[in-house]
Amino acid sequence: MFPTTTAADASAVAAPRAGPVAPAAAPQQDGTSADDLVLPLIAVVTAGALAGYGYLRRTRRARTRTTPGGGERDGAGERDGGDGARHRGPRNGSDGRTGTRGTDACGPYARRPSAATTPSASAGFGGPFRPVGTPARHLPSAALEAQVCEALVLADDCLRTSREELVFAQARSGAEACAPFARAVHQAEAQLTAAFRLRQRYDEGVPHPADGRARQQALAEMKARCEETWRLLDATAAEFDAVRGLDGEQGLTEALTLVERRLHDLSVRAPTTETVMAGLHGRYASTACEPVLGYVEQARSRLAFATARLDRARRAADGGVRSHAAAELRATEAGVAQAAVFLDAVSRFAAELDEATTLVAPALSGAEAARAGAKDGLTGVPAGEVHARILHADAVLMSLRRELTSARPYDPLAVLRRIVAATAPLGAGRTGVLSAAALLTARSAVAAADAFTTTHRGSVGATPRVRLAEARHLLAAQDPAALPRADTLARTARDLAEQDVRSHGNPYAETDTHAPGTASAIRGGILLPNGSSTGTALAYGGLGTRMRRTAQVR
Repeated sequence: MFPTTTAADASAVAAPRAGPVAPAAAPQQDGTSADDLVLPLIAVVTAGALAGYGYLRRTRRARTRTTPGGGERDGAGERDGGDGARHRGPRNGSDGRTGTRGTDACGPYARRPSAATTPSASAGFGGPFRPVGTPARHLPSAALEAQVCEALVLADDCLRTSREELVFAQARSGAEACAPFARAVHQAEAQLTAAFRLRQRYDEGVPHPADGRARQQALAEMKARCEETWRLLDATAAEFDAVRGLDGEQGLTEALTLVERRLHDLSVRAPTTETVMAGLHGRYASTACEPVLGYVEQARSRLAFATARLDRARRAADGGVRSHAAAELRATEAGVAQAAVFLDAVSRFAAELDEATTLVAPALSGAEAARAGAKDGLTGVPAGEVHARILHADAVLMSLRRELTSARPYDPLAVLRRIVAATAPLGAGRTGVLSAAALLTARSAVAAADAFTTTHRGSVGATPRVRLAEARHLLAAQDPAALPRADTLARTARDLAEQDVRSHGNPYAETDTHAPGTASAIRGGILLPNGSSTGTALAYGGLGTRMRRTAQVR
């Protein structure tokens, strides 16, 4: 902005600058006087001043802004990979709605700062609810957020591992002898479920994001619940070891015999499950089989890993090194347990597809009945809104009937989901066949997400586990109105878990050159990476005792 002075005749002229200048009254060569340039000069000066002021305001706002950047958009992943993670369409947020996810501190590796890959969500404010203008000092700290996310993952891992080993202990020692440990697992599960529910509410904006103190208290309670989960399991670990008796020759021998028998049974079962999978591909659309795609191959990988570890356990036992044999046994049991999860998932999913097929025709009839009674059933809803809902349901049902009469293979679970979604706004689905359809789709989605998380938990972060826990809670509540949301949350959990696995990749691939199957065992949470080509087997217990089988799996 140029300084100006005002002459006696009220005409603005440029203030004199340092150095020689031409006389003010000197005529211009083109015949114009200085007065003719006054107005254009004022316009230029004013425009420059406004531009400079706007720049300063933008700079100041950028330095002091409190609103978060845009949420991370979900990219498209591979359709399928060796780790079982596939692209399953748009991701969903904490409320189950499709779209961009808000940033949170519960990325896939919040608990593993040394992981080779970058977390999928930045540490900081949890969820898309940060209000404009809230001072950062009133918001939960990134450090506390990260601690809570790490605690949720570790507590869930401890609980899943404890459940797995408890099954083997019950098979040898009986349910009565293992009752105290089953009770401890149940109590620990209740604590972790409460922590997951708190986190889900937190992501949904409860307590309100502007209430920094309440948010801090909510995070502190989540962490305390996780610590209680660990305490309950740690407190019973020593007694659990006494019941298992792996330090004695008899207990170790019987445990090895039991796991070998289960390993054999699953190895025999794998070809049958592969035949079932081939039949699914022949009867249904290719997209229908996506939730269990590659599961038979992954089951075989876990069985190969378990076979190798069983051989090492027997050699260690024969050599009298029982501590090492017990650690190898634990790796074997975990591999067998995950192989069973993969094969069970295929068998269960095949049954769900068959059940869904039988429900499609009755569900369509139920949808037509709901559409016919919509005008009478939707009391208190404006007539225009009722008409719009009916038109939408008509369009969906017409499209489905065309698809079903085309003689092409289809996905019956996806068809049921579309029927339920189209008729829910008509007030249908609380009873009858539509309620059964909603229950089937929700139950299938929860089971699929749980199986994937169990077998890939070494790579799955906190957010998918939180969504899965909420879906499980809604499913258990047996409220027909909540079943569609349970289905959506479970599929969201599966999608986010797959995203975490893709982001994680396979940083332990080199371990397979020394011990085949070790990399997949680490991804599955069977072993903990220990900085070399070995892994550390995990056992029943909380954070303080789960690594007590300190002999390394070599």
